[in-house]
Amino acid sequence: MEVTSERLEKNTVLLEVKIEEEQFSKAVDRAYRKVAKDVMIPGFRKGRVPRVVLERYVGKDKLYEEAASLMLGEAYPAAVKDAGIEPVSQPEVEIVQAEEGKPLVFKAKVEVKPEVELGEYKRLEVVRPEVKVTPEDVDIELERLRDRYARLTTVEDGVVTKGDIVTIDYEGTVERNIFPGGFAKGREIEAGMGYLIPGVDEALIGMGVGEKKKVTVRIPADYPDSSIADKEAVFQLSLKSIRRRNLMPIDDDFAKEVSEFDTLEELKVDVENKLRQAKNEQAEQAVRQEIVSRVAENAKVEIPSSMVNNQVEEMVEDMVTTAEGRGVEPERLFKLLNASPDEMRERMRPDAEQTLKTRLVLDAVVRAEELTVGDEEVKEEINRFAGLYRQDPEELYRSLEEGGRLDVVKQKLLREKAVKLLVDSAVVKEAAETKEVLEPEPVATETAGTPKTAKKGKKA
Repeated sequence: MEVTSERLEKNTVLLEVKIEEEQFSKAVDRAYRKVAKDVMIPGFRKGRVPRVVLERYVGKDKLYEEAASLMLGEAYPAAVKDAGIEPVSQPEVEIVQAEEGKPLVFKAKVEVKPEVELGEYKRLEVVRPEVKVTPEDVDIELERLRDRYARLTTVEDGVVTKGDIVTIDYEGTVERNIFPGGFAKGREIEAGMGYLIPGVDEALIGMGVGEKKKVTVRIPADYPDSSIADKEAVFQLSLKSIRRRNLMPIDDDFAKEVSEFDTLEELKVDVENKLRQAKNEQAEQAVRQEIVSRVAENAKVEIPSSMVNNQVEEMVEDMVTTAEGRGVEPERLFKLLNASPDEMRERMRPDAEQTLKTRLVLDAVVRAEELTVGDEEVKEEINRFAGLYRQDPEELYRSLEEGGRLDVVKQKLLREKAVKLLVDSAVVKEAAETKEVLEPEPVATETAGTPKTAKKGKKA
């Protein structure tokens, strides 16, 4: 097989492939046997039609087209590998010559992964966000713990206050028709916290158990269901029960209840340490993101539209799959997002472009620094992944290998190595180092009978 390649544009390559006549003749024989199985010719059983008869019945061109199709499935991937290109789209194929006794010749025009021109990527200066844990931060976390461990008691005679857990029935109608999501029985919510349409939520405050109430509200103009948005709705509410949080005092007994510590001071120290650890991790992640973002910004690359389109489709598919896993059908999802699928694609396009640019730039760093990943590293990553999802590592390895997905794992590890190299080479300054240090101006000393000394550079 002979392969020549020509770069037509920056990201488009034209391959011309010539396959020897002997190979093409064998492909024509295979095409004959394949077509013969599907064609019914009077007087012959399926698959038993002599080739000369079949050629007269369907025409030689039909066999040549079928043979070319069979050859393309094998020859095109080999030609891509031979030319050393990475296609990112389906090829546009033109059969130049397909005739028995002659070489098969075809052309394939395809978009390829773009070349990246790296800018400055080593020893970048970045500022690590300041990590500071204040007593107020500790108090907020203690309040969260207090709320999490609050005891719920049933309120029999009182009325609903903000934050109470209430059980309600409700029926909402627009133009006397119940609308989707406007009906529920035995729904449990936290009153006054915005879980219902504005106006309905507020109407719960002050209601007693067994009380019913009718309330008229206007559906928000940006409501996901555009058919009822900005319309008047009537809700019938029925309060079934009230439960109220009883908060513990924040003291030593509280510390014993919510932790392994005996005193509140010990708990505070532990909370402060955990907050500082979390903020340090956030700061490290912010540094990594800043470095990678800067390296991508410094690089030049033109991303083919087909790559962006594919990435957008992948992002939409992931979003829909995640929603379906939570019981939300695609139609309902796009209503909640207040966007059509096409509008959602446009919204995602900038993120898709940035994601692709980052990946391409990291791949360029891998090549520039000649980073490598060994088989053992790939196996370790698969073992780690298998452990997270309770899968058999060997079975997962075989599945990835058979599906041709081991390279995906390898590429992920290579990109991680590239990020580590970028971070390790960067000059990371603490936020305090970047603050301007203002030295106080020297105060001129005065003695009796001595005039004030003029400051340098200023008129006396």
